[in-house]
Amino acid sequence: MVWSAFLIGLFGSFHCIGMCGPIALALPVQKDSRVKLIIGRILYNVGRAITYGIIGILFGLIGQSLSLAGFQQSVSIVAGVLILLMVILPSKYSQKFYLLKPAYGFTNFLKRKFGVLLKQKSVMSVFLIGILNGFLPCGLVYIAVAGAIATGNYLEGAIYMFVFGLGTLPIMLAVSLAGNFISHNVRRRVNKMIPAFLVVLGILFILRGMNLGIPYVSPKIQQTEITDDSVICH
Repeated sequence: MVWSAFLIGLFGSFHCIGMCGPIALALPVQKDSRVKLIIGRILYNVGRAITYGIIGILFGLIGQSLSLAGFQQSVSIVAGVLILLMVILPSKYSQKFYLLKPAYGFTNFLKRKFGVLLKQKSVMSVFLIGILNGFLPCGLVYIAVAGAIATGNYLEGAIYMFVFGLGTLPIMLAVSLAGNFISHNVRRRVNKMIPAFLVVLGILFILRGMNLGIPYVSPKIQQTEITDDSVICH
């Protein structure tokens, strides 16, 4: 399912232009060297992917704990349902959840750090901006996190989230280098495609958890029972 992480990042990056685009456009410019400019922009996007990978480790551990407890299939189904709910429910309802309010203070903290780093015209400061940018609250990141949990493994969760970050790299790198060159009409058309893609993804996660024995879509998950005498695999 790693391919789904890349596609979430790739299609979702058109949506990300609205939120992260201004940050990418405001990155410090190394006027003395075009090479430094390109390296800085690449490091900025790699920094975001690294942060996503770290987040993937944390949520992959949660998925691993649930998997060891015998809930691997349930986790995949729940992840699929959550993805579908994020598509179906209007965004105005998600903003009313009290649990999200603590994130506002953290976002303000990140903005202050952005302000400090944006004044520094160095490659390292651009990389650090990318690291911090990866922690910004984002609906598409939440969807990728659901996928990381469903992997049921901390390493696979890290890879899933890192690949998600790499998926956002082509468009966000182009924006940071060439400005907001993608027309509003193109972004609007792609944004209309994103919900349909996420619905398909959510259904695939649900099917995967149903253990139907369908190759690649819903493969049979080997279950292990531990008895007093031996380990019996079904």
